[in-house]
Amino acid sequence: QLQLVESGGGLVQPGGSLRLSCAASGGTLDFYAIGWFRQAPGKEREGVSCISISDGSTYYTDSVKGRFTISRDNAKNTAYLQMNNLKPEDTAVYYCAAAEYFAPYDNTWPAQDAYDYWGQGTQVTVSS
Repeated sequence: QLQLVESGGGLVQPGGSLRLSCAASGGTLDFYAIGWFRQAPGKEREGVSCISISDGSTYYTDSVKGRFTISRDNAKNTAYLQMNNLKPEDTAVYYCAAAEYFAPYDNTWPAQDAYDYWGQGTQVTVSS
């Protein structure tokens, strides 16, 4: 059973940066697409970004394009979300998720039911 643990959240001022990590145990991430999702207070959970299993394709929701970068290091069994130029509206609990043998496309990667395993989340607060 794959287990995912997020880390790297915290309080940051607008314009600042954070790097979230998603460490996997109990299995290898080699065969999983990785997604990052977030849920702000009073809002539904939404897709932020996704990285494919092997060809490095990446996907982003429009509001984070140019500011966030998703990556993965299969040797470390870890995925990352580099978040730059953070804005107050980025405040949310951020979750990583893994979808086995999932080939994401522009219109499919945000579908939460495609993901088999989820982490517990890490809080990101952007405030001055």
